[in-house]
Amino acid sequence: MDSVHQSSTCSLADWILVLVDRAQLLPHRECLVCSGSPGFKMENFDASLSPYFRALLGPRDTRVKGWFLLDNYIPTFICTAIYLLVVWLGPKYMRTRQPFSCRGILVVYNLGLTLLSLFMFYELVTGVWENNYNFFCQGTRSAGEADMKIVEVLWWYYFSKLIEFMDTFFFILRKNNHQITVLHVYHHATMLNIWWFVMNWVPCGHSYFGATLNSFIHVLMYSYYGLSSIPSMRPYLWWKKYITQGQLLQFVLTIIQTSCGVIWPCTFPLGWLYFQIGYMISLIALFTNFYIQTYNKKSASRRKERLREHQNGSVAAVNGHTTSFSSLENNVKLRKQRKD
Repeated sequence: MDSVHQSSTCSLADWILVLVDRAQLLPHRECLVCSGSPGFKMENFDASLSPYFRALLGPRDTRVKGWFLLDNYIPTFICTAIYLLVVWLGPKYMRTRQPFSCRGILVVYNLGLTLLSLFMFYELVTGVWENNYNFFCQGTRSAGEADMKIVEVLWWYYFSKLIEFMDTFFFILRKNNHQITVLHVYHHATMLNIWWFVMNWVPCGHSYFGATLNSFIHVLMYSYYGLSSIPSMRPYLWWKKYITQGQLLQFVLTIIQTSCGVIWPCTFPLGWLYFQIGYMISLIALFTNFYIQTYNKKSASRRKERLREHQNGSVAAVNGHTTSFSSLENNVKLRKQRKD
């Protein structure tokens, strides 16, 4: 019990880690944050958590050391915090202002993301094919130097999640606040953070599958958004509903492929596979709710509206005939009166 009473300045994280040590779930070590100096130090906190991450997620990958935004989690966290702050304050700021058109920049933005997604999809497919990746389970160091092609493409995938914050900012500037849903914010805010950890621990191997499917879906999605920003093209756009169906199919396929790694394990850390399955389930729940709210209820309301119009039309027709008949009778009576 000496280490438990070592210092009163220990943070909650340290108490948890000491208790875990006592339960022999992690390798034995000192209470790093509390030894020597009071208060919180980020480097000590990172060091204190590393055995936990190593046990659950495997060792941190040194191949991405020094890469832009990957050495330290703080920039990614700050970008996410700024994003959420803009989501909260942006609509309030725009409430009394006219919406911006952004038509020209939207065409360029969506075209750029379409091309980037197409590039990532092509590079991932060719990289997986060239490296003979195993569909059922692929370790992060199974293909040697050939893995670096996948690592480089997945860094672009991670960085694209930062670029995609602009989706929400354009909604705010155009005052399309109905599109800033819980699903939209949850998906954008979590993906950047999740992929920071993916790039630092499992930047290749079994991680390729979900990113490959998502890149393909984004080719369809951003090409749709780009074309829809041109008013003359809107009547010809019919595949929005099928993009959402494709996203749901993507999540199901990712769960199946991830489950293969659990059933037939390899050197890929199991902790990531369990997390991936849980995250995909959350997206399926949110996207299914979005699909029902957007398409099924809209279709039902349209059917009711058509039925109402049909009923009103029938009544109008009956009333029309009645009115015509009444007016005809009145005209006949008037004529008779005139003859008299």
